[in-house]
Amino acid sequence: MHYYPYKPLIDFKPLLWDEDEWPEMKMTSGLNVYEEGDKVIVEAAVPGIPSDKIKVTYEDGVLRVSARSEEKDTEKKGKRIVHQWNKVSSFEYTTYLPRPIDSKSIEAKVKDGVIAVSAKVAETAKPREIQVKVV
Repeated sequence: MHYYPYKPLIDFKPLLWDEDEWPEMKMTSGLNVYEEGDKVIVEAAVPGIPSDKIKVTYEDGVLRVSARSEEKDTEKKGKRIVHQWNKVSSFEYTTYLPRPIDSKSIEAKVKDGVIAVSAKVAETAKPREIQVKVV
């Protein structure tokens, strides 16, 4: 009779390493970038994040939307805590904008768990007609 010291691990293999049995994880970016008229608009999903916790920055053509929110259940009043609920939500979206924008025109608004950041396209990036001169 042979002794296999790692046999208990081999017996657990289907539970630990069988990828077909793992719960399915779905990832979505939650980010839309589009142009509407003379504006560039970025929409990002920010469910459950208060607007005062959201930070929007723009530098060198890159827009960054980030936030971190933390909620703690702190009600104790004479109770022995068995389990304490803490909710931590954080995210960061980073995207290049399709055209140069006027950074002074950037606006950000939150509605129904979606932040919309809009800015006017820079005058230098707008199409213009160039007159051809005869020499």
